[in-house]
Amino acid sequence: MLQAVHGWSSTYERLVKSQKFFSSYLTQEDQSRLGRDYLQTGMLMEITFPQYDVRFIAVNDGVDSANGVSDFSGIKNYFNDFYARDTSRKIRAVQRAKGERGERVGTTIPYGYMKNPDNPKRFIPNPETAPIVKKIFEMYANGIGIVKICDILSKEQIVSPSVYAFKSTGSKSGHPDLTRPYHWAQTTVRKMLVNQEYVGDTVNFKTYSKSNKLKKRLKNDPENILIFENTHEAIVDRKTFELVQKHFAGRRRPDKQGEMDKYAGYLFCGDCGKRLYLHRGKTIKPENNAFQCGGFQTRSTDCTAHYIRENVLDQIVLHNLKTVTAYAREQPEEFYAIAIQNGETEAKKFYTTAVREKAQIEKRIKELDNIIRCLYEDRVCGRLTPERYDVMSDGYEQEQSELRQKLTSITERINEMDMREMSIREFMDKAKSYVEMPKLTAELLRVFIRKIEVYEKPEKYSRTCGNPIVIHYAFQLPEQNGMPASENVMRPIQQTA
Repeated sequence: MLQAVHGWSSTYERLVKSQKFFSSYLTQEDQSRLGRDYLQTGMLMEITFPQYDVRFIAVNDGVDSANGVSDFSGIKNYFNDFYARDTSRKIRAVQRAKGERGERVGTTIPYGYMKNPDNPKRFIPNPETAPIVKKIFEMYANGIGIVKICDILSKEQIVSPSVYAFKSTGSKSGHPDLTRPYHWAQTTVRKMLVNQEYVGDTVNFKTYSKSNKLKKRLKNDPENILIFENTHEAIVDRKTFELVQKHFAGRRRPDKQGEMDKYAGYLFCGDCGKRLYLHRGKTIKPENNAFQCGGFQTRSTDCTAHYIRENVLDQIVLHNLKTVTAYAREQPEEFYAIAIQNGETEAKKFYTTAVREKAQIEKRIKELDNIIRCLYEDRVCGRLTPERYDVMSDGYEQEQSELRQKLTSITERINEMDMREMSIREFMDKAKSYVEMPKLTAELLRVFIRKIEVYEKPEKYSRTCGNPIVIHYAFQLPEQNGMPASENVMRPIQQTA
């Protein structure tokens, strides 16, 4: 006898078609235990079971296939399906409401975190695994590729996340390989490096399913993903996380030594704005590695090659960086005065209008709140029809939503301008720390430089005329007319390669 097995109807179909239970019978507590998908359940009851001489009995519903298929079985299957769909709809609504309130809707705790004993809904860094997460981000930010990171973690005998979860909680969801507890997969590290929860944010609705019958999770569109910042303690600072994302945006293929292109996310074409990609290969000598414009390679723009060798670019950037940092160390007062003056005209123009506009927007938002409240009172008292209320309230709410977006943009811009002095002071402090710079590294780029632009040679195909290079330093605002920070600070002779 095949006893009741709780599961989907596809499971029963595989068992029946395997003919292991030929000339047997199947008993269930009620018909819904066979399945709640009325199409598959009907297929089993009316076609598959009779075809293989399986007798189906549902005790509570009084169904026995030996007496023939009941006319009400199909209706019963439909209502069972409807019940499952209705339940799924209610659960989705509850999860949506939780996610929109900023509560985390995922069930898996990211590696590096643990539940807060005082509040199980909140996360706190795990003292055992949080340093490992931080180390992974720092290694990648310093130009170490994912394959090499996995090798380093394995060599140091750091237990993989799936094995750690199994040993600490008994969970097998990550398919732990206990025979290789120190094996780190590239996909594991890759997912960690793009997980925004490590900077203290809650990210909801990253995936979705189309219906309760389709269990496959699909990636959600960015506009449908909700992000709530600073909801728990961060393991990785935002600057490091953003730097890692910049690397991912560029070419991510490491070389034979497992090193990443240190310029990934920093190097751009000065003419079309596309990224410059590094060309290297087995037959190319390291000193001949060169960059080319991505728009020229893919023919997505009418740009030119912007060919420049990597070692030449290293020499230019390193020399310029040494000059600027030395000036910041040796003449800090002059450096600060000139740096703070850059963009001062733009800042003054912005502040004169932004503060006043911000106050006006905040006042208007409060006025709209009062208007909507009065409209609702008029609707309740009958002085306004529901249809008229819907039209008017929709218009006011739309205006309020647009004002809030504008207010957010202005506030972010003001905060960015306020951060300028802090960025200059931080640059000067770091210039004192990095006195010796024997060669250009990914760490130096991360600390001091925001962006590098390469322009085409003034004389095309010339072997003596170089490419103009524009370097934007970390303390420089993006709005400073695209001028190189070194030129703003020291007015040196423009260097080319």
